[in-house]
Parts: sequence; structure tokens; C-alpha cells
Amino acid sequence: MKVLKFGGTSVGSVENMANVKSIIDNGEKKIVVLSAMSGTTNSLVAIAKAIENKDKTDALHAVNVLLDTYIPVLKTLLTDAALHTEATNYVNSRFDVLKAATSSTYTQVLENEILAQGELLSTFMFNCYLRQEGIASTLLPALDFMKTDAVKEPNFDAIAKDLSDILNTSEQADIYITQGFICLDVNGEVSNLQRGGSDYTATIIGAAIKAEEVQIWTDIDGMHNNDPRHVEGTKPISNLSFDEAAELAYFGAKILHPQTVLPVKKDGIPVRLKNTMDPEALGTSITHHHTETGIKAIAAKDTITAIKIKSGRMLQAHGFLKKVFEIFETYETSIDMITTSEVAVSLTIDDDSRLQEIVSDLETFASIEVDKNQSIVCLVGHAIVNDAGTHKLFQILRDVKIRMISYGGSNNNISLLVDTSNKIKTLQKLNSYLFDFATV
Repeated sequence: MKVLKFGGTSVGSVENMANVKSIIDNGEKKIVVLSAMSGTTNSLVAIAKAIENKDKTDALHAVNVLLDTYIPVLKTLLTDAALHTEATNYVNSRFDVLKAATSSTYTQVLENEILAQGELLSTFMFNCYLRQEGIASTLLPALDFMKTDAVKEPNFDAIAKDLSDILNTSEQADIYITQGFICLDVNGEVSNLQRGGSDYTATIIGAAIKAEEVQIWTDIDGMHNNDPRHVEGTKPISNLSFDEAAELAYFGAKILHPQTVLPVKKDGIPVRLKNTMDPEALGTSITHHHTETGIKAIAAKDTITAIKIKSGRMLQAHGFLKKVFEIFETYETSIDMITTSEVAVSLTIDDDSRLQEIVSDLETFASIEVDKNQSIVCLVGHAIVNDAGTHKLFQILRDVKIRMISYGGSNNNISLLVDTSNKIKTLQKLNSYLFDFATV
């Protein structure tokens, strides 16, 4: 059995839903994971924010505006009167939940329940559509089996057991539809896998059922060798290893959730990235295999903060770095890049929510410089630190001010830190050096 995940754009219109139906209706049994319709999650976030700000009027208005976008979709998608009525009643019940939430006191659990409505809506509507089209499909509610543990990580053993039980006892179908993103936490309350988490849901399910393959369907034909939003002429990459794909996803490639490949890597379950709008395009295959060495792709990660920790007296002292790292551990803040010199340590973080406390603790034994609005530009490929062509990337030093370079920490990754104002220029220059073979 395969697992196919379709993102918000893929189910963002009646036309796109018809494309998805054509893709999955091939006679093979499969589990289909759906995101919320494009734009819905952003609207739900805005509703939650208005509730947090105690602005009931704005929250209720946002609920009604969102409801108005679903009414024409229902009318066009479901021409069967009975199924249209069934889906309309369900949609209204979900929006009743949202309307009731506007009178509630904000909590994180309430926000999570609000955000869950998008996937509940899209899956119910799409399942009704498949039934209308004569396809044997049934819903598998993600909240019946997707669970996280005390540290907010997927509880893989519980998921595998519960999903197996559900599949064995549920109505037999050709296609099982379930929600991406949403889950229950260790206390049994509605939670989620963070934005983009539907990819993660798909590979968690893939690992749980030992799937033949996991397919991630979006609106682009695979992972590209650079960011197509900023660089012209980028090309899809036909093959990546799990390690290469994980590096690219973590460092900014928007097509994949950063943790997507982790659940399936152990069992070597292939992941394929495909384009809903162009199903015949080859896409990108992600497996254990390394097809070539050298730099394959470039990605960029924004909202990075650089911290320079300078202390001539302590830097060479035993335990100095341990003391630095313990502060970041205390405030549960991950470090992306780190470089050292005789008198300073520079590092980066992408979560600055505890920055004030971190800096305050560091200042007890060092002088601190903080630079915000930075971007990490990551170059990824198998064994790139040993490849004869890697030297070309260092031409960037003559064109762009580089704040930090991380080289040698990974065989598959070289990272540059630049001011975000220079990010696009950096991506374009590197593309020319490495892929266009143009004289710059």
C-alpha cells in the first residue's frame, strides 16, 4: 500500500480536487493524507489571534468570511443532492465550533482545536466527492491514531498499533482518507505537528504500515536545485538521498517539512515528490542511494539570529563551551551553526523567543553581540566537502559579505550566514557559479 499526501494548493479548488481524484483513482489501495484547503489555515490562525486579543467581533467576522469561501466550493463540488446536504451539514457543524470558540477564553488547546478544523473540513468534503464519483473511500480520523508523547514527538509504537487496529476493523475501501497535521498530545488534547506537518503525517503513517512508497504531491515538480521564487531557470532534482533531503528541508526548502524523511529512513521506504498540476513530471525520488557527488542544491533559511560570544579570559578554559551550551539547553533553544576563533564563539539560532534570557545569562561571563535579520544559505550534496568542484562556491566571498561559514561539520552540507538583505543576491550568484557555469 502507498501513502499519498496532497497539500493545500492541491485541494485548494474544485478543479484541483478533480486532479487529485484522477491521480488516486487507479485501482490501487492507498491512504491519502490531505492538508486544509489553501488559505484556510492562515484564516484559522487569524481567528485564534483575534480571540487571544479578546476581539470577538473580529474573530466572528473572520469565521463568517471563511465560511463564505466554502459555500461555492460545496455547490460546485457536490452535485449529488444527498451528498451536498451531508457535507453542508458537516461544514456548518465545524463552523459552529469556530463560532462558539469566539466566545471562549483563549488557551493553546483552544487554538489547536481551531487550527484542526481546516483538515477536518477538507477531508470530509473530499471523501463525499469521491463517493459521488463512485470511488470506494472511507475516512480514517487522524485523531483516532495520531498521538505525540511527553516531549511532543510522535508516539510511533502507539500510532502503528492503533492504525493497524483501525484498518483491520474499518469498512473496507480502495482509498482511505485522513487528515495531515493534526494529532492528540500525551494528555489526549488536540494538538498538531506544526505548519507543514502534513508531510510528516504521511511518512509517519508510511512507517507505521511499512508502505511501499510515500508520495508528497504539491504544486511544483519536485525539489529544485535552488529557490524558484528568487532564481530563474532552476531545475528539479531527479534523485536525493535521505540525508540530502533532510538537510535541504531543514535549511529552507519549502517543499518538505524538515522532519519528513526521518520516520521512513530506517526502513528505506522511498519518498517521491510529485506535482499535482503535472502528474506526468518525474519529480524527485528520495532513497538511501547517493547518485552522484558534489553540490546538488541550494536552500535558504530566514529569521536567523547570530550571537557572538567573546571572552578572552575564558574561551580557552576547560568547560567554557560546556557552559555556553548549557545555557541554550536551559532555554530549549537549538543552535544551527557554530564557528570558533581564538577569542570568540559565534553561533546562530532560529528561535529567538528566549533571546533576552540567553543573552542575560551569557553576559555574566562574556561580552555579547547580537545580529538579527540573518539568513543561512545551505549548499547540499553527497560528500561535497571532498568534491573537486566545491571550490567554486567560495567565489561568493568577492561579491557578498559573509558573516559565518560552516564547512566540514557535515560531509553533505556547507552553510553560509548572510544578512537577509543579501540572501537573494547570494542565491543568484551561487546559482551562476555552480549550475550555470557563467562568468560572473
